[in-house]
Amino acid sequence: MTTSNYATERETTEGKVFTVTGGDWDQVVSGTDPINDERIVVNMGPQHPSTHGVLRLILELEGETVREARSVVGYLHTGIEKNLEFRNWVQGSTFVTRMDYLSPLFNETAYALAVEKLLGITDDITERATTIRVLMMELNRISSHLVWLATTGMELGAINMMLYGFREREYILDIFETITGLRMNHAYVRPGGVAQDVPDEAIAKIRDFLKLMPKKLKEYEDLLSGQPIWIERTKNVAVLDVTACVALGVTGPVLRSAGLAWDLRKTMPYCGYETYEFDVPTHTDGDVWGRYLVRLAEMRESLKLVEQALDRLKPGPVMVSDRKIAWPAQLAIGVDGMGNSLEHVAKIMGQSMESLIHHFKLVTEGFRVPPGQVYVGIESPRGELGVHAVSDGGTRPYRVHYREPSFVNLQALPAMAEGGLIADVIAGGASLDPVMGGCDR
Repeated sequence: MTTSNYATERETTEGKVFTVTGGDWDQVVSGTDPINDERIVVNMGPQHPSTHGVLRLILELEGETVREARSVVGYLHTGIEKNLEFRNWVQGSTFVTRMDYLSPLFNETAYALAVEKLLGITDDITERATTIRVLMMELNRISSHLVWLATTGMELGAINMMLYGFREREYILDIFETITGLRMNHAYVRPGGVAQDVPDEAIAKIRDFLKLMPKKLKEYEDLLSGQPIWIERTKNVAVLDVTACVALGVTGPVLRSAGLAWDLRKTMPYCGYETYEFDVPTHTDGDVWGRYLVRLAEMRESLKLVEQALDRLKPGPVMVSDRKIAWPAQLAIGVDGMGNSLEHVAKIMGQSMESLIHHFKLVTEGFRVPPGQVYVGIESPRGELGVHAVSDGGTRPYRVHYREPSFVNLQALPAMAEGGLIADVIAGGASLDPVMGGCDR
């Protein structure tokens, strides 16, 4: 690539650099005469309720038909990846959990797996900690898919689905709050294990949820699957076949709805997923309808995984035994629901002075990570979530970069939208399930 109509360029010592923007509006519309060409250029977003946050789409329309579509991202940029370079390795968990805010536990787990790989302690993570990670991720997968089903239903006219999807998601967020103290942005999965153990109260809530959710999934299907408007708005809409998915790097339910059973939990297992019994749902049509069916089926598979994880939850530590990495005492939440409990503080203060100094340095300065670089990929609700972490041997990351599926999958939107109706841009964009916090991290 040497020139671009949509990107200014400049020469640097590293070579030519392009700054891609949505383009100046006057320049965007100047090439189109709406009277003679019968074409108009419109903005959809970034404030549009159906663009999933702050995605901007520039659409060139001829009547109701989309002739050209361009995605413009960056309106929710937080600089999280850069911020990680100025915090220690454990503090990074607090940042990455806020990227894809609908699947925070996946962000945390991918990051923790990468740091553990750099430390060389992957095999030292306790069985209970690994099982808890699987348990939390699969609950999070269900909650994320519920948001997708709820918002997509609303955008296509099924208002009730919006209410029901968020209603059931509340059950899961209540479970998360019981375990981590927070509904979202948990910073619960840490390098070396998890921040605290799962209480018995949460186990009982999860058991209740496992009884409730299959009935709710059946209700969703009764509401939507035979509904003529839903079928009309989803079948043969925004088709993306498997060849296009692979060419564009699209992963997750969108790829599986085109017929390729590519799921990193099966193909490149992590966290012991190879020892669990579950299927990888696929469809062959590669349309919005197929993505709907795949996500519904995935929720059922996640329920099976949650049940298996509960059955495997044997007593034991939830953090590695190496005191140079693990905090000397388990985190416990105080009576105010925020700070550390008095028992936690007393345990730290009641030990030797050397132990207290070590705890202070570990929390404030952090542990050192041997120099090197790793890549770890996991299967998030939207596809392959990858972490490329680089260490220079210090207490802070030299570089952390995420391969974020929302960002990559959005490349497919023009291929899905161009040549179709403007109404189908909504359905097609929603079926990608983009979360702009992850895209613009």
